[in-house]
Amino acid sequence: MDLLSKYGYAPDKEAIDRSLDLIAKNLDNVVSTDVLKECMSMMDLTSLHTTDTTASIERLAEKINAFQTEYPGYPGPASVCVFANLVPALRKSLIAPGVHITGVAGSFPTAQSFLEVKVKECELAVEGGADEIDVVLALNAFFAGEYERAAEEIRAIRQALDNLAVKVGRKIILKVIVESGLLVTPERIAEASFLAMEAGADFIKTSTGKVEVNATPMAAYVMCECVKAFCQKTGRKVGFKAAGGISSAMDAVCYYSIVSTVLGKEWLNKGLFRFGVSRLANNLMSAIEQKTVAYF
Repeated sequence: MDLLSKYGYAPDKEAIDRSLDLIAKNLDNVVSTDVLKECMSMMDLTSLHTTDTTASIERLAEKINAFQTEYPGYPGPASVCVFANLVPALRKSLIAPGVHITGVAGSFPTAQSFLEVKVKECELAVEGGADEIDVVLALNAFFAGEYERAAEEIRAIRQALDNLAVKVGRKIILKVIVESGLLVTPERIAEASFLAMEAGADFIKTSTGKVEVNATPMAAYVMCECVKAFCQKTGRKVGFKAAGGISSAMDAVCYYSIVSTVLGKEWLNKGLFRFGVSRLANNLMSAIEQKTVAYF
């Protein structure tokens, strides 16, 4: 069955553009210290560099451990996101309460590998201490029109994570990156979003941050409309994560406003909304403090 028809959804680009224009014009009325701090509480603070080492991840963990002592009144991030092989170093070093560990896995960022390799990498990340796993939709299958194969990969990872969750005694959150900048059209973004949610994603995520076009307001709006349609059809709330190229405080407020407009205030929490960020943390703090902050 056609996924868009199944969920009664057809992206209306003109209506989306009008809504995004209104959101953009209203950002100055939305932004506040409280909203900027809310955005900080929903960050997946990210380090995904070729040059990352055990020592650099340990230093990042130390900054997060000390953050709320250094900046009382600020929330900690929702999670810290690193490569799967660096999860154990982060688990060993991170003691800040309530901060999850996210591992990118499944042959991130291309998803070009054997399914067995992808599943094993996800399992190793969880065994190393990950609470959350971010994987990329198998675009090689999706672009070939092999939707069932793309969905089966997500289902296989979901099953492996659920099996491990019993063993480790904690729920493992699965985020699926649709790489919206490569999908290009609202229709394809919507198809990929529904496919990922049906296959077991707890969150759908815009981008890896590793391609030319990453998160865009249009893609975010479409994905949030899909989350809404999926929830109305199934009763299951799926989270949304915006990632890639989100660097300014007003960028964050824009995506915050999109989620608020489409999904409502009940989605404005770290259980259902995340930012994937590297530069954004310091820029949010700078906007709040009204001076340049370079803590992270």
